Amino acid sequence: MTSVEIERNKAQQKVAEGGFSFSHFLKNHPELITLALLVAICVIVTAINPNFLQASSLIDIGRASVVMGLFALGVFVILAAGGIDVSFTAIAALSMYSVTLFTVNHFPGMPMPLIVLIATIGGMLLGFVNGILAYHLRVPSLIITIGTQYLFRGILLAFIGTVWIMDLPPQMIEFGRAPLLQFTNANGAIITLPIYFLALPAAAILTWWILNRTLMGRAIFAIGGNSAIAERLGYNLKTVQLFLFGYAGALAGLAGIIHVSSNRLANPFDLVGSEISVIAAVVLGGARITGGTGTVLGTILGVLLVTVLNNVLVMVGIPSTWQRFVIGFFILLAAAFFMAQQRKS
Repeated sequence: MTSVEIERNKAQQKVAEGGFSFSHFLKNHPELITLALLVAICVIVTAINPNFLQASSLIDIGRASVVMGLFALGVFVILAAGGIDVSFTAIAALSMYSVTLFTVNHFPGMPMPLIVLIATIGGMLLGFVNGILAYHLRVPSLIITIGTQYLFRGILLAFIGTVWIMDLPPQMIEFGRAPLLQFTNANGAIITLPIYFLALPAAAILTWWILNRTLMGRAIFAIGGNSAIAERLGYNLKTVQLFLFGYAGALAGLAGIIHVSSNRLANPFDLVGSEISVIAAVVLGGARITGGTGTVLGTILGVLLVTVLNNVLVMVGIPSTWQRFVIGFFILLAAAFFMAQQRKS
């Protein structure tokens, strides 16, 4: 039984005994705090600038959430097992640039599904490198992924290329433009929600299913609760480590190719520095760095919270240079609240 299930059973027992408290409920559902913050921010911003609720603004937020959301789901799975990964942007950059360069130079007619598949598999293989090193070296995954982050970026810049690829194959451009939803607003501008947006809800559903309906999900939370006990219970740590980092790498590879297609250029220097925002989104969603807790819903809400903060500060007259300050404040606020709930329990 995982630590999450144990906590939920305790809460259910308190209900049966008539001792249920709101603090215990919030502790077992931290994503509600994230949702409350998100709703409060939306209400405040709408009161200051009603244009926030325009369809164009909401679609922009949805479009901006895709790449960060895919990264965050991978980070969440690793955090749930008590690890941490900061190499996912390097994996995404190496996968997306290599695949794009190969397509442009050697196979310009490659079908888009095959391009997506190769980038995803490439990311998964790079993730396996993290998993193998994390298992055999038995050092914190933070140290491993800092090292592989520099390694993957070094391989990209030293051996593959540093030049922007601006003439993408037409199928990649079409993939970035293909509409899932399209309409014309009052000003005559065409508003489009691209079809690649579906990658985020599909990945979220798959991640939820893995964590909540499979033996691997039980193993992930068990190892996050206490890896030594989990091993004694029969969970194979090597298999779990390979899965964790391979899955996160696959999501990073997918995010990378979506990033290229949506921006219509492949820049090997892109995505650098976004690691903190992604990890912040996962933490704001209720996952603890120590592992064993968190939900997919909370992670998605955390991504929306960070994306909204990044997009609305300018709308309410706050300079963009304050974005990191505001996000850092919310992280500290959420951490203080979660710790206060833990102490009460």
